[in-house]
Amino acid sequence: MHSEPRPYWHPIFAGVLLGLALLLTILVTGHGLGASGAVTRLAAAIGAWLAPAATAANAYLGGYVKAGDPLVGWITWEVLGMLVGGLLGALWSGRFRAGTVERGPRIGRGRRLALAFGGGILVGFGARLARGCTSGLGLSGGAALGVGGFVFLIGFLVAGFIAMQFVRKEWT
Repeated sequence: MHSEPRPYWHPIFAGVLLGLALLLTILVTGHGLGASGAVTRLAAAIGAWLAPAATAANAYLGGYVKAGDPLVGWITWEVLGMLVGGLLGALWSGRFRAGTVERGPRIGRGRRLALAFGGGILVGFGARLARGCTSGLGLSGGAALGVGGFVFLIGFLVAGFIAMQFVRKEWT
């Protein structure tokens, strides 16, 4: 492990690599990038395990159960790959710190985790309402020049800017 973390990648370089990863994903799998569908599949799998009849009868989750094992799908493997890749990237760059929470000087660990959890719930709910997440609807939809992808990205950025006004004092 490094004593000093490696520098972050230049944004243009990272953007080009992300675009190439998206292109490769489309060419290899026939799908763009996405993540929120994996959470829905996980919910369907848990529901099928705990209450199979109710989950199968559910209008939202039933289709996943009727199609077979909800966890068997490209998106599940993509999300697992992102988790493993993120861990490997953090280890390689020297930025992995078990048990630490990134936070500003004015915010406690518990409040930081509560804000992150609340923000994650809101983003997840919004992704399900929009029928896609920032990677699936925003990046993949934008790459396909879909109007919905651009509308989603604009809305996501505006909402992030508004939310930032309420929490940025915690980071300075």
